[in-house]
Amino acid sequence: MTPSRREPPRIRGRVGATLRRGLSAAVAVAGGAALSLLLGITVAEVAARHLFGASILAAEDLAAMCLALFVAAGLVAAARDGGHVSVDLIGRLAGRRLTRVTDLVARVLAAGVTALAAFTLFSEGSCGVACGKVTGTVGIVHTPFYYALGASMTAYSLLLASRPLPGRGSVPPGGEGPAMRGG
Repeated sequence: MTPSRREPPRIRGRVGATLRRGLSAAVAVAGGAALSLLLGITVAEVAARHLFGASILAAEDLAAMCLALFVAAGLVAAARDGGHVSVDLIGRLAGRRLTRVTDLVARVLAAGVTALAAFTLFSEGSCGVACGKVTGTVGIVHTPFYYALGASMTAYSLLLASRPLPGRGSVPPGGEGPAMRGG
């Protein structure tokens, strides 16, 4: 028996497909830029320490903010592709009927938790300097980075909520899911 693989849900229509491609491109560019900047900062910091015996001011702050942007891009990319880690014990032991129910409950809980996380990120990020939401060395304000993470959590929540009903395209009992195959 050939194991089935979960496919991310298809967005119907030209507008939906265009929005998905645009979101994917924007996330890829933002994540790639953050990763490139992080690499450049790290290389420059190491070179400055070895060649001049001194660190670059704000290198640690900039690296932390680049990592926040990279994580935000990674969240959206994982949500878009259906990337997650799972072990399907319930499906193997109890069958597809119970799996459909537990998948629905898990999806609703996950969408709710990510929506709550997005709300919290937006509300905490709006405080900024007044609440001390700045980096330690040079005082980079965290607000835009909280907003980037909030936007990625919002996108993740919406993508979770927009998935088709559980059970369609699921891994059959005894089948091997993507997490079990390593991808």
